[in-house]
Amino acid sequence: MPISAAREAVLAAVVQLPSEPIPLGIALDRTLAEPLAAAADVPPFGNSAMDGFAVRHDASSGPLPIVGESRAGRPSPVSVGPGEAIRISTGAPVPAGADAVARVEDTAESDGRVELTAAVAAGQNVRAAGEDLRAGERVLEAGTRLGAAELAVAVGAGAGAVVCARRPRVAILCTGDELREPGAPLGPGEIHNSNAVMLAALARREGAELVADERVADERDATEAAFAAALDDADLVIASGGVSVGPHDHVKPALTALGVEERFWRVSLQPGKPTWFGTRGERLVLGLPGNPVSSYVTFLLFARPALRALQGASAPLPPREEAVLTTALPRRGREQVVRVRLATAPGADGRPHATATPTGPQGSHITRSLLGADGLAFVAIGDGEVAAGESIPVERI
Repeated sequence: MPISAAREAVLAAVVQLPSEPIPLGIALDRTLAEPLAAAADVPPFGNSAMDGFAVRHDASSGPLPIVGESRAGRPSPVSVGPGEAIRISTGAPVPAGADAVARVEDTAESDGRVELTAAVAAGQNVRAAGEDLRAGERVLEAGTRLGAAELAVAVGAGAGAVVCARRPRVAILCTGDELREPGAPLGPGEIHNSNAVMLAALARREGAELVADERVADERDATEAAFAAALDDADLVIASGGVSVGPHDHVKPALTALGVEERFWRVSLQPGKPTWFGTRGERLVLGLPGNPVSSYVTFLLFARPALRALQGASAPLPPREEAVLTTALPRRGREQVVRVRLATAPGADGRPHATATPTGPQGSHITRSLLGADGLAFVAIGDGEVAAGESIPVERI
């Protein structure tokens, strides 16, 4: 199955998770389930963009008596009459009667009076009520992921909480008798379980709640028991290893016995060919290859969009863009996903263009190829090579 068709199959099986109200203080990286409208005008009143003096724009050129002060949080109780001025701070409400603010730098103050050294126009240095947001205006759409900027806008719009899809519950099961905990002493033929740490980090970065993270022995009964428990607790179960056809690969038969329907197995992809996907009701199961680079790449290709779609993201698949290869890459019988560093450099036309540089040897066991990679480049199936200087589609990590 081509990568694009496999991704479509995963997203077609996703049912968005139920929503819940979330206080804005803990809503970072959550996804809005409902649109958000401004409760009132923002700003709610006309205010000064500068420290200075609130005046009428037709103020006389002579000294104006300073009849009061407007500070942030403490509006002036008096209005500005003809030939008068009120001292004002940045952000403070513009007093009634005034329609402009003269900057401190454009005034000369003495003996309770201020003289304007530069003319002011109506509306100068005044932020109008509703200039940022209008009451009732929709400011954030459903499917928006809440970053710091979105949270600031939500607060300004008058919200104290937002409605978001609940966090996806994820279980990570790494199969293999050879796996040992990070830092543990290694015996003959044993390796450290880097996939568990890596996949957990990737899942958490997508807003997931980890409900299981365990090593599963290469035994049929142990495999079935681990997946049975995970399917009871998780929205998405991610298996690492054990999805191939070797005598000690028990994941597929265990999942079949548990009523998980296979949607696809094997993708025309390098690295990551033996990727498996199945469902049981609304539960999703992804079987990723055991090689760490393959596991990383297939998580980004399939698990990341699934987690985003579960949370109602408006665009679960990352956008693709074009980048110019800085070194040639061979074509093969499967679509390749190459880890690359993205940069910007002048093109032949003198304009800046995105460039993609492979991160070194691309073997599925070479975890160093992940270091410094901020993009995945897609090399289409074929003969020959993609030459240096040619454009290639990329997705940012």
